[in-house]
Amino acid sequence: MKTNLWENYKDKKAEVFDFCEGYRNFLSNNKTERECTKFAISVAEKNGFKNLETLIKENKKLKAGDKVYAVNMDKSIAMFIIGKQAFENGINIVGAHIDSPRIDLKAKPLYESQGFCMLDTHYYGGIKKYQWTASPLALHGVIVKKDGKKIDFVMGENDDAVVGISDLLPHLEKGPEKKAEFSGEDLNLIAGNMAKVDAKENKFKAFILDILKEKGIEEDDFFSAEIEAVPAGKARDFGLDRSMIIGYGQDDRVCAYTGLMALMKIENPEYTVCNLLVDKEEIGSVGATGMHSKWFENTVVEVMNLCGQYSELALRRTLNRSNMLSSDVTAAVDPNFTAAFNPATDAHFAKGISFNKFTGAYGKSGANDANPEFIAALRNQLDKEKVAFQATEMGKVDQGGGGTIAYIMAKFGMNVIDAGVPVLNMHARWEITSKVDIYETYRAYVAFYNMKIK
Repeated sequence: MKTNLWENYKDKKAEVFDFCEGYRNFLSNNKTERECTKFAISVAEKNGFKNLETLIKENKKLKAGDKVYAVNMDKSIAMFIIGKQAFENGINIVGAHIDSPRIDLKAKPLYESQGFCMLDTHYYGGIKKYQWTASPLALHGVIVKKDGKKIDFVMGENDDAVVGISDLLPHLEKGPEKKAEFSGEDLNLIAGNMAKVDAKENKFKAFILDILKEKGIEEDDFFSAEIEAVPAGKARDFGLDRSMIIGYGQDDRVCAYTGLMALMKIENPEYTVCNLLVDKEEIGSVGATGMHSKWFENTVVEVMNLCGQYSELALRRTLNRSNMLSSDVTAAVDPNFTAAFNPATDAHFAKGISFNKFTGAYGKSGANDANPEFIAALRNQLDKEKVAFQATEMGKVDQGGGGTIAYIMAKFGMNVIDAGVPVLNMHARWEITSKVDIYETYRAYVAFYNMKIK
């Protein structure tokens, strides 16, 4: 295997580019958890997956080879292909998250300041706040009316008008207004500058409210809404050689897409396989749609029950004997910031999928530390399928660290390791990945789904 994978793919570059064209389109058109879940449902249904809720209502029984999916509050999804082996012999799980750092609208966002209508916000996840200023942002989300009607909300894509956060010009940064860093309360979106002439008060706000009313939205509806401000525009090829992709939300939608597409390649597996896409990882996997909830466990119960295999003991054995790839990105060595990395042990572009045996920070605090027996079996499987991979860490030992959903799933006693695509600019508005790493990660997930459980 060459040190740079492009040398291996010199005669098959078209395969890589073709796969990544699909990924780039996915990235451009799916910028929220709800949008990613809708996309996954559409792909699953086209490939023969049935809705679990429908199967439960119809009391349909599942057998080996059947395909089923379950959705949690439109923001998480689990897709299963039933294997020939009993559930209690374990299942192979590839799990990613589909939320990304962003800026959310508050429940009462609209206000006026200095002749502008503004939108008050609360940032979500770990961001460098200054990166979100002076750039075009789009609004994506859903508004739910009191009667339950849902209004999908997208403004700022294609040729639509955008919003954004202003920044202070450098000429005036020498005085008391100079800021080393923005505060969360500084990240307010400019929504408009026109006034409603006949309004008695709040004329600028009233003008924007009239625009929203044309979409069936009242001011109070923002309380029952999820509106996210995300970078406007499409993902693009990056580099003069087009070897990379730059786009918003690649942490962790690059692993979500590759895991989903890999599952679609599986037919009649020996062991049940599952692709799991969840919400809230960027803020600790909390809440009803995060990995800390009981939703995944409850879903496994329902699927086992339709297979005629459920008991509490069988469930515990299933989860305990399973294998999982916590499919999340890692930081690639950055040529502009090499001091933060150990190039000998950290991930590099164009070397394949990255496996982090442990994450955490400062002495492995909060880490899942994968067992060597499991890693050895993985190595064997990947070598058999000629998949390129790298054993990595994330930055220098005392530099910082990170976390994933790995430690949460490990509580069941299953084998878990972090495995995903190396990324530059992680948590920035525009992140960068290598096309060949994306394709090799897809191949690795296919190999893992077909892996024997010991």
